[in-house]
Amino acid sequence: MPNRLINSTSPYLLQHAHNPVDWYPWGEEALNLAKAENKLILLSVGYSACHWCHVMEKNCFENKAIATLMNEEFICIKVDREERPDVDQLYMDALHLMGQRGGWPMNVFLTPEQLPFYGGTYFPPEQWISVLKEIAKSHATRPEELKKVGNDLRNGLSVDELTRYKSSFDTEGLSQNPFQLLEKIIDKMKGDFDQTWGGFGSAPKFPMPCVFDFLLFYHHLTDNKDVLKIITVTLEKMAYGGIYDHLGGGFSRYSVDEEWKIPHFEKMLYDNAQLLSLYSHCYAATLDIHYRDVAFGITNFIKQQMTSEEGAFYSALDADSEGEEGKYYSWSKSEIMDILGPEGDEFCSFYQVTEEGNFENGLNVLWRTVSEEDFSMLYRNRSHTEMHKYIVECRRKLVEARDKRVPPGLDDKIITSWNALMTKGLVDAYRAFDQPQMLKLAYDNATFISEKMMEEDGKLWHTHKNGVSHIDGFLEDYAFTIEAFISLYEATFHENWLESAKKLADYAIEHFYDKKDGLFYFTSNIGTELIARKKEIMDNVIPSSNSSMAMGLKRLSALYRDIRYEEIVKNMLQTAQPLILTEGRYMSNWLQVWLMDKFPIVEIAFVGKNASKYKKEIDKIFFPNKVVCGTNGESMLPLLENRKPEIGQTQIFVCQNGSCRLPSTDISSALRQLRLLKEEMAMINSN
Repeated sequence: MPNRLINSTSPYLLQHAHNPVDWYPWGEEALNLAKAENKLILLSVGYSACHWCHVMEKNCFENKAIATLMNEEFICIKVDREERPDVDQLYMDALHLMGQRGGWPMNVFLTPEQLPFYGGTYFPPEQWISVLKEIAKSHATRPEELKKVGNDLRNGLSVDELTRYKSSFDTEGLSQNPFQLLEKIIDKMKGDFDQTWGGFGSAPKFPMPCVFDFLLFYHHLTDNKDVLKIITVTLEKMAYGGIYDHLGGGFSRYSVDEEWKIPHFEKMLYDNAQLLSLYSHCYAATLDIHYRDVAFGITNFIKQQMTSEEGAFYSALDADSEGEEGKYYSWSKSEIMDILGPEGDEFCSFYQVTEEGNFENGLNVLWRTVSEEDFSMLYRNRSHTEMHKYIVECRRKLVEARDKRVPPGLDDKIITSWNALMTKGLVDAYRAFDQPQMLKLAYDNATFISEKMMEEDGKLWHTHKNGVSHIDGFLEDYAFTIEAFISLYEATFHENWLESAKKLADYAIEHFYDKKDGLFYFTSNIGTELIARKKEIMDNVIPSSNSSMAMGLKRLSALYRDIRYEEIVKNMLQTAQPLILTEGRYMSNWLQVWLMDKFPIVEIAFVGKNASKYKKEIDKIFFPNKVVCGTNGESMLPLLENRKPEIGQTQIFVCQNGSCRLPSTDISSALRQLRLLKEEMAMINSN
């Protein structure tokens, strides 16, 4: 018989709907029952693409004897961390305060009042049984001790990240010139950089796109060659590695080794969204065609495998297929040779395929160490053009064969924040490559968000499935959607997207903003209350919701010349500055906002019949601290108001700090003005 999860929209919860465990979803029914029956809560959190979540389900939650023990002693609650990031964040922080490593599945034991007192990640069956019995015994014999531990942890959870990390701040160092502090941050990153394989530190390695976007911004201002090397080596090695799917496009979540060779095979929408932005930005900055190929590969993956008929983007592809991690993506050499025939040897050599295998059980993950150009030099019987055609044809044959396999599970729920990240990624790619299909995918998705996930007053829903949008939006939904809508306006000059971004910003300020410290809460003031209301500050695999909110408000303040938004951003930067200037790698998106504050945004306005055409020329160059706006006729936007060109002309206004240079009527003149502004910024930095 199915349990209460059978009515869920989350694919992860539905995976557990036929467990013998009497699971509840997170909500009043389960929480009230725990209090009424004075039972402990067993909170288990995971997500559909999580390999070890599947292992624990198979070994523990499908075991009838274990399920009976769980049902007798606990109110068992299952949470999809992607549907309820607020619950996941809160109790993951509790796990860290307990001195435990985080990860998923996350299993935390709570008092009936939702106070955490013990937890961990994956438990093998015998250990899990022992833990269940010990905790049930403790509840029966010393419940007040558990409550005391829980109250102490709640007090710890109420401490924000700024206060928690205050002991590590170099308060004397903060009085230094901020640009000297910035140099220290860069030097620290240089020291942590893996010169051979790229990225930072050793295994496992995560892409961390916003770190490299910050470094691109820094390189734009300084032309620092060492910083450019950090970026280009990392992006090349990631694209060569097995973390990138060389057949279907798209990146896995992380690499288990330092060489980016063997991935943890799950593919997440949020990773690919940010990496699409990053590779597009790096192409604009360097014009290296290899970055274009990767961006096109990500776009193709999203279009083919992650897009619904309505234009929404799905959340993830599982690491497993047929119960085995990576089975869909790995190959034996004999299998490849059977498909490709005698000429398959060159392909196997290029992608490091061997008889012994580079993965598990004699299987191989496709990865490479050299470019097609260099490889063609080794096989002099083929020119580079011929080698490229050969590799493309071999990949086509393997894709055809792979399509006959059982595919990984698809998590088809639609998350607003992740969709917004992909909308922005596609817009960034469109602006770099001028591919209309990229813009269409972005436009369709933004339309879906505005029609299905957004209410008239600016309220957002967090998730959508089977025609139903539900769960109050979190700050990340507002912040990422604001950035996406601003980007879409800049790509199209359709002002409805800018108006929607402003509406979202005003709603977020009303319902999430804390005037006391100038930062935003992760949850709305009209949302479900947890035992602590958190603020997300530090950037991680995705930018923190606060840093993204600061970025969106910074750009809106420039486009609308709204001093209110500017003051909020300054308050946010003032509050976060101790962390920004001492924890650079974990505040990299904040650092971009900080740079935009120190080097004022360049405002470029296009007015006239060729506004969109001229704007495309500007888009081809990498210039991160700019906003663009434009109109073919008239507009009430402050940057466009009362600006009318001569009939048949298009004028370009380049402005900064409310001061505009003489308008130009040709794009080359505007580009010269931008080059001069960049040189001025470099001089500010050097001084």
